Amino acid sequence: MSKNADSKTQASVWLKPDQVDALRSAVYRCRPDYLQQRDDALLALMYDTGLRVGELVALDVDHLREGNTRLYLPGHLQKDYPNDNSPDAVRMKLDADTTRTLSAYLGSRWKDTEALFPSRERDRITTQGVRDLLRTVAREAGVEPFHLDGSRGEPDDVTPHALRHSVAWRMMNAEEGNTLYDVRNRLRHRSIQTTERVYDHLVEV
Repeated sequence: MSKNADSKTQASVWLKPDQVDALRSAVYRCRPDYLQQRDDALLALMYDTGLRVGELVALDVDHLREGNTRLYLPGHLQKDYPNDNSPDAVRMKLDADTTRTLSAYLGSRWKDTEALFPSRERDRITTQGVRDLLRTVAREAGVEPFHLDGSRGEPDDVTPHALRHSVAWRMMNAEEGNTLYDVRNRLRHRSIQTTERVYDHLVEV
């Protein structure tokens, strides 16, 4: 496989933790008051769990368990997972900040829906709605993501998948004790080879 072909499979856009914090802060400057807690909770959950955008929008309130400290992700919500060697559901422990943010949001939602994240027009936010949200807050925050070639990107480069890549960067560089196997388990890749191919270059030495 050529070097160019390899580069197409690698994470090419990501954010560092302070940039994600900037996105979340921007929510409270540029979003309507009644959407601010929803948007903050959505970003917190994505950055904690590494969910794919399609998985995120499919979540229901009852997928949160044990006082919002754990996320139950049934197999039918998951893209390319589980496989024959894995369980048909994943239970993720959420960090304390995500738990607090979700609890505050659920305690004052403006719309009572089965879906965890409704939109203004629908009972469930769409994948495009999440992309639009990220673009809006990234522009407000002036976030310039990191690129594979060492350059810095534009706010419009901040996408749901860039946030997923950012989870891998955080786990390998800003947290202690994680391995590529931990990243694989969090992002639910079919194999460790996928994790190595996509994220090995993100490890800072």
